[in-house]
Amino acid sequence: MENSGPAVHFINVEYFFRLLYDLIFGTHTVSGVNVSVGNVSGLVTLAGQIWLLVSIISWIAVFAACWAIIYYTTRYWQVLAEDDERYKTVSAEQEHRETEQSRWTYIKQLIESAQQSDWRQAIIEADIMLDEILIRHGYPGETLGERLKAGNPARFMTLNNAWEAHKVRNDIAHQGSAFQLTNHIAYRTIQNYEAVFREFNEI
Repeated sequence: MENSGPAVHFINVEYFFRLLYDLIFGTHTVSGVNVSVGNVSGLVTLAGQIWLLVSIISWIAVFAACWAIIYYTTRYWQVLAEDDERYKTVSAEQEHRETEQSRWTYIKQLIESAQQSDWRQAIIEADIMLDEILIRHGYPGETLGERLKAGNPARFMTLNNAWEAHKVRNDIAHQGSAFQLTNHIAYRTIQNYEAVFREFNEI
């Protein structure tokens, strides 16, 4: 069947080049309108056809650009959030570990001293550190002694070490200078604290 309607050329690029060619070198009929240099209505028709093609291409480009901007912006912020969370967690863990290492280094320096007063201070500092560790790990109780009582030997493998070390600390606190802290007792006490700290991966 022969199609008598006007031909649709708005997506045919070769058609527009043909119109331009005929406009410059001759005439061409667009939807029944003669297009030539002297034919104003023909020029308007040609301009309209070109504008339609440019508009379609422009809108497609705009939609594609908007989609790309939205997608990559969203993805960019997702990556930033993921990186921020990851590095923040690592940084907090690293900062805590460095703090505990620094405290433990200080305790070790005290215990290496020749002064009995430094040994006492080392044990007191280690006991404070032990209490803070148990609090962070959710052991209940108002005092360190109560938190140690809540410990389960099946899960708290160095619980006896903690008890022995804490007992020496209590003797120092309650008896004061009357308690004879020997070099051997001081070293063994610090070793007990160290065993606990290593179990909790604090040093």
